[in-house]
Amino acid sequence: MLHSPRTPAQKRQDLRALLTPGAAQPFPGAFTPLSAKLIEEKSFPGVYISGAVIANELGLPDVGLTTLSEVATRGAQIARATDLPCLIDADTGFGEPMNVARTIQELEDAGLAGCHIEDQVNPKRCGHLDGKTMVDLDTATQRIRAAADGRRDTDFLVMARTDLRATSGLDAAIDRMKALVDAGADAIFPEALADLGEFEQVCQALDVPVLANMTEFGKSALFTRNQLAEAGVAMVIYPVTLLRSAMGAAERVLETILSEGTQSPHVDEMLTRARLYELVDYEGYARFDTSVFDFEVPAAGRTDTPSGTAVDPRRNS
Repeated sequence: MLHSPRTPAQKRQDLRALLTPGAAQPFPGAFTPLSAKLIEEKSFPGVYISGAVIANELGLPDVGLTTLSEVATRGAQIARATDLPCLIDADTGFGEPMNVARTIQELEDAGLAGCHIEDQVNPKRCGHLDGKTMVDLDTATQRIRAAADGRRDTDFLVMARTDLRATSGLDAAIDRMKALVDAGADAIFPEALADLGEFEQVCQALDVPVLANMTEFGKSALFTRNQLAEAGVAMVIYPVTLLRSAMGAAERVLETILSEGTQSPHVDEMLTRARLYELVDYEGYARFDTSVFDFEVPAAGRTDTPSGTAVDPRRNS
């Protein structure tokens, strides 16, 4: 109710415990606090918060237009709604190395368990689009070093994402991943790998957990968890899956209302009122309210003294 009873520190420890090479832990992307509750109820181990989804929810493309405050605020809203650890997309860190350090501390304050920071030039673009431009190695490592040095909780996970595979090939990307680990990265996110063999090469080359991004309509095939586990992957994200599913359903209902004048054909596909109330724990809030609001409210302008004598509170104003 209200907030998760698990502290951010506990969630950060949970995240680190989950990231075992070969575990391929599935982290669906939450686009609202309510969707995070659903992810938890379905027994997933963690929640991912996509920067693209945050931007798209604001009606913006994923090109670095969101601000740190917008991302931290949305991250906090989602993190407080679930007991699960939440990993958030921090794009390029929202500025120079000093800004990156502040980004980490803001995300710590927001209750996140970790974040990833990438090595694109700002304005960035979706990792599965062509035409990406990468920063040099020194800039990329400075960002990660600032992130690692800036955190106050050493359990806050700093993950480095590299998009270098698309522009310079796998060997160069692996060399950069190793340098990012040396700079302080606790885990690596290699974006847009071509096949399972490449995931296996990356996992064998590194001694930190590796993330696989299974986004729809991207450059990587949608490999199964078992396939990725066999390659050595520790964590699998499905960043935009729930948003795409929800918006696809919403579009179909809107078209039906226009064409048929009613939403009736889709009602059986909808979350029922009872199911929605269950997810937001109406019953728990009702119990809580009954337990604290069990007294009679005095008439306006009058207060009962301990002896039971009614007095006018304005006499003491």
